Amino acid sequence: MANFTRNGIKASFMKLLNDRPLSQITVKDIVSDCGINRNTFYYYFEDIPKLIEDIVVEDADRIIREFPSIAQIEDCLHAMIEFSLKHKRAVLHIYNSVNRALYEQYLWKICEHTVKTYIDTALHGRKISEGDEQVLIQYFGCVLFGAVSGWLNKGMNEDIQVSFKRICELQKGTVEEMIRRCEEVT
Repeated sequence: MANFTRNGIKASFMKLLNDRPLSQITVKDIVSDCGINRNTFYYYFEDIPKLIEDIVVEDADRIIREFPSIAQIEDCLHAMIEFSLKHKRAVLHIYNSVNRALYEQYLWKICEHTVKTYIDTALHGRKISEGDEQVLIQYFGCVLFGAVSGWLNKGMNEDIQVSFKRICELQKGTVEEMIRRCEEVT
């Protein structure tokens, strides 16, 4: 029953967030839509920012579980973009609110996991220094984060998957070449 209520609160919030900006949603609106009382809401969530955090962390964890290995960065990006497009208005309402940092934390967590897992796959058991591995993760994580952030800043109007696929085609072999150069130093 607890998960049912918790999920009901999240569903009501997402429904409301698809209809109006975050600044126009109150706990009263959520509990009214969900058919529960305020105490029940506060039993599960401290406030609306904690509710948002719970939703985005849950989705980030789901994507990480779904992609324990990544042969192509665009595979994981697709899962992240799929969530964003499914909840486009809600995501933009969060992204364009004072709670943007919560969504950016979610985005960074996915980007970092994606790049780390991709680099681990590209290493194929080869060894590079921990420092070099962190530099590669930071660099490619920032590239991925920047691409998605730019897309969000433009209102999610372009087909980021086509653009990112092209970027991946153009940079094909770059990670492997960087790993080879790291091996030369080690």
